[in-house]
Amino acid sequence: MSKIAFITDSTAYLSPKFVQEHDISIIPLNLHWDGDNYRDGVTITPHEFYDMLEASKSIPSTSQPTYGEFEVLMKDLAEKNDAVVAVLISSGISGTVDSALMAQKHLSKYAIEVVDSKLTSAGLALLVKALVQARAKGADAKQLVELAERIIATAGIFFMVDTLKYLHKGGRIGGASRYLGGALDIKPILYLNQEGKIDALEKVRTKKKALQRLMDLAVEKADGKKAYVGIIHAQAPEEAKAIQMALSERIKYAEMETYELSPVIGTHVGPGTVGIALHTVDLD
Repeated sequence: MSKIAFITDSTAYLSPKFVQEHDISIIPLNLHWDGDNYRDGVTITPHEFYDMLEASKSIPSTSQPTYGEFEVLMKDLAEKNDAVVAVLISSGISGTVDSALMAQKHLSKYAIEVVDSKLTSAGLALLVKALVQARAKGADAKQLVELAERIIATAGIFFMVDTLKYLHKGGRIGGASRYLGGALDIKPILYLNQEGKIDALEKVRTKKKALQRLMDLAVEKADGKKAYVGIIHAQAPEEAKAIQMALSERIKYAEMETYELSPVIGTHVGPGTVGIALHTVDLD
């Protein structure tokens, strides 16, 4: 059986326990804030981040890992394993995949696969978990990439932001720009499109109706199939818990867990964001 190493990035925000148990290497993205630099999930936690955001007059900028960081990590893992599979945040919202591909090119003699997930947060976490499960059953690197492509094709991420100002200031607003300047009680429903970019789906009046609509979209996406589900939130644990309880009665699921948004993603969507990620590829 092939010995395969996994790399993912900090926006998946997998639990330290899961990362350690399954020997996953995490490469962090970066935040730059008032002259200081932070490594996502390493030198700044979500709790610390949102406390600082509330007290700050500025919003941080973010950046991907360098190709040099990827090259060092990939080379080390490739020399100890038969193959390396890097599963990373959507290229539609980050340059992380570009950095990884540049490193892969410099390490062409090694068996290294780079997967553009077109996802982030819980969507990326669910993808990594599925590949870990397949690796344990003996899948080789090619089979893992093929499985990843199937999952990406069925996956969806729907989310509601409390305000569009963070997406706007961070330059990630995409198709959601059409909702800028709308009424304060309008809650935009956004999603990651097929290119892995943030796009606008519709707008709903009131947060309560928006949360209900998120669940409706998840049920529609699952289409009666057994789903792997991640509930996403940025400093909104009560809303996330309510969604999990209500959605668990409306959908067939193999897994349903709650994921806090990492500081880098929180920078772009802001506090109060709630979402649902899911895929329906049968892993049994």
